[in-house]
Amino acid sequence: MKKTNFFWVQVALMFICGLTPYVASAQDTDMSRYILTPPAPKTPQINGARIFGARPGSEFLFTVVATGNRPMAFSAEGLPSGLKLNSESGRITGKVAKADEYMVKLKATNSLGVNERVLHIVIGDKIALTPPMGWNSWNCWGNTVSQEKVLSSAKALVAKGLANYGWCSINIDDGWQGIRGGKFNGIMPNKKFTDMKKLADDIHNMGLKIGVYSGPWVGTYAGHIGSNADNEDGTYETVKAGKHNEFYRLEEPDNRKNWYHSKYSFVINDSKQFEDWGIDYLKYDWDPNDVYNTKEMHDALGKLKRDIVYSISNSAPYADASQWAKYTNSWRTTGDIVDTWESVSKIGFNQERWLPFSGSGHWVDPDMLVVGMVGWGPQLHHTRLTADEQYTHISLWSLLAAPLLIGGDVSQMDDFTINLLCNNEVNDVNQDPLGYMAVPIATNGDCVTYAKPLEDGSMAIGLFNKSNESQEVSFTFKNLGVRGKQIIRDLWRQKDLGEYTEKFSTTVASHGVAFLKIYPGNSRDRFIGRVKKP
Repeated sequence: MKKTNFFWVQVALMFICGLTPYVASAQDTDMSRYILTPPAPKTPQINGARIFGARPGSEFLFTVVATGNRPMAFSAEGLPSGLKLNSESGRITGKVAKADEYMVKLKATNSLGVNERVLHIVIGDKIALTPPMGWNSWNCWGNTVSQEKVLSSAKALVAKGLANYGWCSINIDDGWQGIRGGKFNGIMPNKKFTDMKKLADDIHNMGLKIGVYSGPWVGTYAGHIGSNADNEDGTYETVKAGKHNEFYRLEEPDNRKNWYHSKYSFVINDSKQFEDWGIDYLKYDWDPNDVYNTKEMHDALGKLKRDIVYSISNSAPYADASQWAKYTNSWRTTGDIVDTWESVSKIGFNQERWLPFSGSGHWVDPDMLVVGMVGWGPQLHHTRLTADEQYTHISLWSLLAAPLLIGGDVSQMDDFTINLLCNNEVNDVNQDPLGYMAVPIATNGDCVTYAKPLEDGSMAIGLFNKSNESQEVSFTFKNLGVRGKQIIRDLWRQKDLGEYTEKFSTTVASHGVAFLKIYPGNSRDRFIGRVKKP
């Protein structure tokens, strides 16, 4: 039977279980009635990553983000020498000369109260100690991206409150490139981007970070120049022949002719140009990903005095998984995602083979978040995912410790999408300092249970229903290895559901999820006497 025929059955079952139904059809445009997360308190609440890494001597940029009434003052105890915090903006900047680790007590204060949180700063050889969180231009603007659109997206990220939850990276995808030039003979922007240095400065002044796109072919997927060139001086035959539009884009299908590697590499030139602009993130895109070209850019970025998060795309071959973990901060495991249940479920529920290679500083990337207004630019539409499917999408990506990159137009985000992305407890699962990737621990037909251990000893649980009907989904304490009384918390509703000792069961809507936390977990104290097994 089709999913829509079960709407009222799902509603009835969820009422019986004491849960508010949030089943929605893909045609819904007013999604506000499916909002689950309560508003953030007016008192200060520090959000975002609890661990952050930087290399010795590199430029340090971390913004303490928090919700609550403004004005708000920030302070920090235990900052390493070389760093300072701006009490108004919460930005920590500077440089730390030597490798070491620091436990810094952050404090946010407004007229209603104070909130404290510990930030673990690690100065060493690893960056991206938690999965990147931010926005990417492709699923929104496609090749029509421009400096104005990127800047407006950054402003919208701040204005709509997402920056207060740790969404901080503004990444420009394919479409910004012009021709080579400048003091490094690096890739210069086309006329849609009038001043990349100013754009980077403007974005940094908002407390955000900026990313760009390139690839090791002569041409990129969208027909712009890449980090290889046809000639030793960095020129391109297609440019010489005038086979491009006003933005130096080679039109399809001819752009495919430039999808090849040349013996003339300008990777070092481009990396120095990115550093000079103040770039914080690089998406490096070609297919198939190979170790030589991956390592070449990795080595070039490693010689800079700026930390640039390095993400490769797409469909990285599994046979080289150990190399992606060694040379990148994230790698795409799949082709491009689209906003359908078939795409999201096929990609999301098939990542466990990457488990041994995912972790702090090197993350498995199942592609961007297809929520809100998407469309690969400039014609946008509401995502075709239902409310349940969107909750599954975000829950699963959080459990997988995947990079969270918004693909939609931030300026057009409705209240439902903002609520979906601004649940600090859901985001904390993704950003947990342990960096573990969740694994499926039980499967029953089309229902699967994922579990992810968290730093404080608790565990995040996802009860997913991939079928076209509502299903009863459960887990046992024995299967999780937990013992004694445990509290089960609904992370989306930020509400404790009660105390349990052996088993938990609930009705999950078609294509939906129950995203839970079981805490406090097993005691870490010393026992005297006999300990009861789970």
